[in-house]
Amino acid sequence: MIARQALLAVAMLVGVILPIGGAVDAPQPALKALESQKSIALSFDDIPRAPGAFYTREERTERLIAALRAAGVEQAAFFVNPGRVGTKDGSLELIEAYVTAGHVLADHSFSHRSLGAMPASDFLVDIDKAEAWLKPQRGYRPWFRFPGLNQGGLDQVKRRTVLDGLKARGLLVGAVTVDGSDWYLERLTLDAAKAGKSIDEDALHDLYIETMVQSAEFSDRLMRKTIGRSPAHMMLLHETDLAARYIGDLVEALRNKGWRIVTADAAYRDPIYQVEPNVPTSNGTLSEAMAWEKGITGPRWYDRNDARIAGALFNERVMHQPPAAVALTDLHRQCRVRHRGPHRTCPDFVAKAA
Repeated sequence: MIARQALLAVAMLVGVILPIGGAVDAPQPALKALESQKSIALSFDDIPRAPGAFYTREERTERLIAALRAAGVEQAAFFVNPGRVGTKDGSLELIEAYVTAGHVLADHSFSHRSLGAMPASDFLVDIDKAEAWLKPQRGYRPWFRFPGLNQGGLDQVKRRTVLDGLKARGLLVGAVTVDGSDWYLERLTLDAAKAGKSIDEDALHDLYIETMVQSAEFSDRLMRKTIGRSPAHMMLLHETDLAARYIGDLVEALRNKGWRIVTADAAYRDPIYQVEPNVPTSNGTLSEAMAWEKGITGPRWYDRNDARIAGALFNERVMHQPPAAVALTDLHRQCRVRHRGPHRTCPDFVAKAA
């Protein structure tokens, strides 16, 4: 029954009509169409973000909206931290501009604090503050995304408390299946710009797009192994200058790889986003967690989410420096377990880094 519902949901997403009898009665060409279809929605976290390496916040918003429109992206989701919205800094107007352009808003917590760093009760209060701000806004969607994707790390009691609290509030976990840690490329770029270093922008463009497309392809292969089909994926991006510069080319590169860009509304209708994988630690993508729960062997998370790997590539290709090991910041050194093996083993790595 679950498999049938999943197939029907995907059929609605890709426009394939199945007979009333269900998946088992579907003609073979329809099944093949479903199996080969790759669809993905775009989402942007940490709205509003501080200025980046190239643009003011106003320039970035204008360019991002224009690029999404030019690329034919009907709707993306912007996950907001209302605690960062100033009363006189123009950030509310920038958020409203995304909605006017056809995009939607969702909850990324009020203060962007990690669940791993606070009690569940305080975390839910923080969500309530965000919801009180978001619900009156145009384009609001009842989706909540954990800061850093951290659902409590190893603390399963805390995770369960918050997940139950979200259900009681009518909120869907705004999970992601694709993550290439675009925020880290942005941080490295900003650090280089502040230091007055020369940045190879062509190389940065290529590294950004290559990384995001590879992360999508990786997650799709993993999900096909895990559930036997390609779901409607949700890509995690951030409101960065890099996104404003390169999102159009990223969409084109995805399409060239056979991806169809769908709305966030459509993606979150896929049944996988109702799943709550029971895994020892929860601080990553849904595709990673589902594969872990099922015991899928091999890597379950895209390797460039490791700051050491991404940083070395950035130094070598963008800064034209020797690919020496990247010195980790104090935040990264707090992880006592190396990011080796099939899954993320440091509960707070993503939350402290993002």
